[in-house]
Amino acid sequence: MSLPLQDYQRYGRQMILDGFGLEGQLKLRASSVAVVGAGGLGCPALQYLGAAGVGRLAIIDHDRVELSNLQRQILHNEETIGMYKAESAAQALRRVNPDLTLDVYTTALTALNALSLLEPYDIILDCTDNMPTRYLLSDAVVALGKPLVSGAAQKFEGQLCVYNLGESGPCYRCLYPTPPPRAAVGTCEELGVLGVVTGIIGNMQALETIKIIVGLHDPKPTLLLFSALGTPPFRSIKLRTRKATCPACSSPPGQLASLTSTDYVQFCGGPAPNWVEQGLVPGNAGHRVPPKDLHDAMNSAKPFKIIDVRPATEYGICQLPGSQNIPLKDILSQPGKILLECSNNEDLFLVCRLGNDSQIAAEVLRSAVSAGESTVLVKDIIGGLRAWTSQIDQEFPIY
Repeated sequence: MSLPLQDYQRYGRQMILDGFGLEGQLKLRASSVAVVGAGGLGCPALQYLGAAGVGRLAIIDHDRVELSNLQRQILHNEETIGMYKAESAAQALRRVNPDLTLDVYTTALTALNALSLLEPYDIILDCTDNMPTRYLLSDAVVALGKPLVSGAAQKFEGQLCVYNLGESGPCYRCLYPTPPPRAAVGTCEELGVLGVVTGIIGNMQALETIKIIVGLHDPKPTLLLFSALGTPPFRSIKLRTRKATCPACSSPPGQLASLTSTDYVQFCGGPAPNWVEQGLVPGNAGHRVPPKDLHDAMNSAKPFKIIDVRPATEYGICQLPGSQNIPLKDILSQPGKILLECSNNEDLFLVCRLGNDSQIAAEVLRSAVSAGESTVLVKDIIGGLRAWTSQIDQEFPIY
């Protein structure tokens, strides 16, 4: 067998590698890979898999491109904001390699369609960012008998693992039989992420995939941990083989109920909270007030005080004039001390990013007011600083 003439020049730098050669390139050309998620992990994985010459790539993602994605999701750009991520990624890949065969799916992966969507592909990449989909993907690849190259990244850290590889490779449930509490699982929007970290993990996912296809992968199961601030930054943990009591991949097969009978969202603690909507809940009149009330107080002679309960790092990004930063954790530990620093009959406005942490702080301070002799009027802003931007000052930064 041979390659099209131009491919010898396109892929020559990797074909001359020992252990790779023409045979390796032909294996890549004949392979098919499904990448679930075209975000921070999926973009670099797709970019390098496409550039390496993987014959067929599926891009599965139902989200649309937003401005906040561009810091790390390198296949998207300002011109594709509002476009489906899967279509935006495909457009970028075709510019790099027009000969790619791309299957673009703009539908959400669910228990109903997972098996039919993933069945045509040799290897599956988990480039998602939520726990229900991780369990769904793991169960799906076990049912299909395919390897899963899984990545995760958050803040300054990331991890990588290949699941269900070979006859004894563990699945995701082998390592994590039960999901962590919903309250313990944060998102990049809440906790932040350094874009380079997602790039490193996504590239590593592409690398592991290529190694599996070409036959250079060490089948021994390991978990690779990465810390951008660690020395050294990489740490590898040896894993045990398939867990004998795993309900998904152990013998006898079929212990786990079918995918369609499993509610993965409820299994992982229910739907993820919509913090924007929760921050906009009105609450008790006089307790939760719209941004206009704070704006009116700032333009009146009545005494008032603004306490911003965000972490100091976020307060340093942007803040309301005249506000004081006291992080939520400090208010929870010493509410009485906060009230002592306020004048009686003074309006105390509490504000945060979306209007959620300020609710918690306000309730604690109101309890302290009721228990003491303070007459401070504690209020918190509905919708937080994001509502301030939309309703009062469109020039105030949103992040």
